[in-house]
Amino acid sequence: MMTDLPLDLVRTLLAVADEGTFDAAASALHVTPSAISQRVKALEQRTGRVLLIRTKPVRLTESGQAVVRFGRQLALLEADTRAELGLTAGDEPVRLPIAVNADSLATWFLPALTRVPPEQKICFELHREDQDHTTTLLREGLVMAAVTSSPDPVAGCSVHRLGHMRYLAVVSPALGTDLDLAEAPVVVFDRRDDLQDRFARERGTIASPLRHYVPSSEGFFDAVAAGMGWGMVPLAQIGDRLRDGTFACLDPDHPIDVPLFWQQWKLDSPALAAVSAAITTAAADLLVDPHGCGRGRRPGREILGA
Repeated sequence: MMTDLPLDLVRTLLAVADEGTFDAAASALHVTPSAISQRVKALEQRTGRVLLIRTKPVRLTESGQAVVRFGRQLALLEADTRAELGLTAGDEPVRLPIAVNADSLATWFLPALTRVPPEQKICFELHREDQDHTTTLLREGLVMAAVTSSPDPVAGCSVHRLGHMRYLAVVSPALGTDLDLAEAPVVVFDRRDDLQDRFARERGTIASPLRHYVPSSEGFFDAVAAGMGWGMVPLAQIGDRLRDGTFACLDPDHPIDVPLFWQQWKLDSPALAAVSAAITTAAADLLVDPHGCGRGRRPGREILGA
């Protein structure tokens, strides 16, 4: 049972999962790597399960993920309780790991975090991951909350609808807008990025195999603006760049809207509740509602002045 697990051993496994290696965990906990190894072995003996795959970085087994989730939840509840009792030494902040996709991180997510009341004293640890895969980090216990494209809750998590990230297919005017998508060079974020292929499929064709992989939201934007190829750029990043001639839009009447959801662990935590409130409120202002109107909710054609 979890209540039979020594908390110092659980905290050690949590440190190894966060730091990635025994040496780094030893440095974080101010002990020797040998002590870390002995504690992990003791925890594995206590549970009767292998908890770590000892690679570099380490990988958690399914059993290890369960113990790490327990340890992270316990650490958050302990920090909240100490703060409520006025026992927090030196105003130590609450550490809150969150998974978020790159385009949200580059546009609306950081301004949303500034809405969290400063008295919460939260230390954010952001993990950048594709929105289709952020729930994996939740399952593994590596984060406590995530911006995700999945409405299906991870076990032990609640889900809130945030809105949609709207993407427009744009290109440098130097390349022109009368493109043969099967031949024209295309910019793709990474090999998980399906937006360009989806845009092409919806037009009865395929995106060209001549593609440039640029795994940075800002770099992706710059690559399209520089004329390396066409690509799906978030409306929130475009601003006035269609009017000033930086971009030309291939099809303003047919954007692609990616639904986003906020998933978080079901914990009665003031810190987590404050972050959730800030994120959901900001998303209502800054993301797209395909059926609504108002700030951040403009169809693609409206920024062309049409």
